[in-house]
Amino acid sequence: MSTVENTPLLTVEQLVVEYPSKKFRAKPFRALTDINISIGRGETLGLVGESGSGKTTLGRAILGLAPVTAGKISFEGKDISHATRKDRRVLSRELQVVFQDPYTSLNPALEIGDILAEPLGVQGMEAAQAKKRVKELLDQVGLPSDAINRLPREFSGGQRQRVAIARALALSPKLIVCDEPVSALDLSTQARVLDLFLQIQKDTGVSYLFVSHDLDVVRHISHRVAVMYHGEIVEQGPAGVVTTDPDHPYTQRLLLASPVPDPDRQEQRRADRHRLLEAQRMQHEQAGVPA
Repeated sequence: MSTVENTPLLTVEQLVVEYPSKKFRAKPFRALTDINISIGRGETLGLVGESGSGKTTLGRAILGLAPVTAGKISFEGKDISHATRKDRRVLSRELQVVFQDPYTSLNPALEIGDILAEPLGVQGMEAAQAKKRVKELLDQVGLPSDAINRLPREFSGGQRQRVAIARALALSPKLIVCDEPVSALDLSTQARVLDLFLQIQKDTGVSYLFVSHDLDVVRHISHRVAVMYHGEIVEQGPAGVVTTDPDHPYTQRLLLASPVPDPDRQEQRRADRHRLLEAQRMQHEQAGVPA
């Protein structure tokens, strides 16, 4: 990835997210602890971690879908930590999302043209102008113009994700939160969709928070990478460094878990990962903390 203008578009400072416990008088569940990240204009920050690490919660907090207990989220210098519903409606022009499942994130009863025109209509765009914009979006994500009159079920998984990307681009946002956007796709389709994200960023200058459990994916698309473990950022830095020569043992485990085509190297990786896990388990037992 080439360098980008790194003027912060989004900053997250000492963010804490807690959820009330369902048990009487029990302490709240802390999902995120003292999170500090920033995303520059035209930059991709890859956020990587295993399931349950808290990475999706961070994306939801930025989108206003998870409670901010403490800390601050700023977008273009404005505090959006506790933005009202009205403010969020205005903010949606600048801040959008692409979800993991390209089918359930699209209304199966609506034609593609209506799905893409919906956010435009909410923002007050006239029908004729919206129709023109929809055609531009379909062309931008590499879908045929006749897709306007087709339903989501008529498309493949990769094509549906292109529709979801087109919907996120409809209002020309400055930042898109991408929550595992390729994890439901096969490898060849993943590669094509990732290349589409890169091309769109090159053409528009949009920034991405790219959430994934896969180090290989974030290496391909990110300028910088932040690694999340048990609700905390344990390592962050340039993508080429974090995804090939990480410092933190947890990131090392993620790297060793990534498959490689050579059977001998893969066997060695398994052995190295097992040794690393055992060493960490013993350290955690001695310290009295969970692994």
